Amino acid sequence: MTAALGYAAESAKAPLTSFAFERRTPGAHDVRIEIAYCGVCHSDLHQVRDEWGGSVFPMVPGHEIVGRVVEVGAHVKGYKVGDLAGVGCMVDSCRSCPSCAEGLEQYCEQGFTGTYGAKSRVGDGITYGGYSNHIVVDEAFVLRVSDKLDLAAVAPLLCAGITTYSPLRHWKVGPGQKVGIVGLGGLGHMAVKFAKAFGAHVVLFTTSPGKGEDAKRLGASEVVISKNKDEMKAHARSFDFILDTVSAPHDINAYLALLKRDGAMTLLGVPDTPPMLQFQHLIFSRRQLGGSLIGGIQETQEMLDFCAEHGIVSDIELIPMQQINEAYERMLKSDVKYRFVIDIATLKQAA
Repeated sequence: MTAALGYAAESAKAPLTSFAFERRTPGAHDVRIEIAYCGVCHSDLHQVRDEWGGSVFPMVPGHEIVGRVVEVGAHVKGYKVGDLAGVGCMVDSCRSCPSCAEGLEQYCEQGFTGTYGAKSRVGDGITYGGYSNHIVVDEAFVLRVSDKLDLAAVAPLLCAGITTYSPLRHWKVGPGQKVGIVGLGGLGHMAVKFAKAFGAHVVLFTTSPGKGEDAKRLGASEVVISKNKDEMKAHARSFDFILDTVSAPHDINAYLALLKRDGAMTLLGVPDTPPMLQFQHLIFSRRQLGGSLIGGIQETQEMLDFCAEHGIVSDIELIPMQQINEAYERMLKSDVKYRFVIDIATLKQAA
């Protein structure tokens, strides 16, 4: 075992504070990464506060991890000491079910092993995430990171990036298509960047008029204020694809009505109150309504390579570890453009 230092929540009511724990000694197929930066995902806040139920404490959150390899197991072939590497939302899966066999580990039929707060498949412990100084992961779940990009801004690609890249690729978004993105937050801003890079005509839907200028800077050609019925009506039956990134309760029927015949809409958020679906929006125009969850390891690597080729990273605000509890409160107010990233070098100062 190896000593590790992180930040953890001891209970759903407790703030995150300094936490000493142990990582496993790297096995034959393991890679140990010294963490440089870790993105802050809204799901971190949900799990730390046990808003989804089933949280295990103490909890060290963080699944948008980038850093440098400092140790490799005897049988590791894909990484060497000194390489830049990343870890996303998964650190293991059953590796034998049909989904895993297809490289879709996020849909593992036995359940993938989350980077934090999950029962480890190696030993009987609970996984601890990236709000820490190092992590040990099987090389099959480690990603290669390019040195062409700002490393801190790469971190959110491991969740916010792949979560939006995967459905855009699956539904074959490309040139000549009109694509809508609902919401301009951590996910939405990446969705706009990817849809633009794929060659689509991008329309951003927001309830906040003040986000229009930023949306166009990120790649949107048009911005629609979704509370304005006339603006919405002007786009009726015109979209090939709509990606909905919003987790707050909202009317998805208003967006389904904007799809062409055979158009598709994909949901990424999980509102506290399930939406009421008006089935006629699907039946009378043969539209599709689907969902998507992060992406498999192979596709995540594809996304990272695409970002390196096209110079795509997240828009971030870099914070010291000491500000994580404040950052959570700001996230609740949507007071970030568009992803917090923790500078793990500050962890020792926060101890």
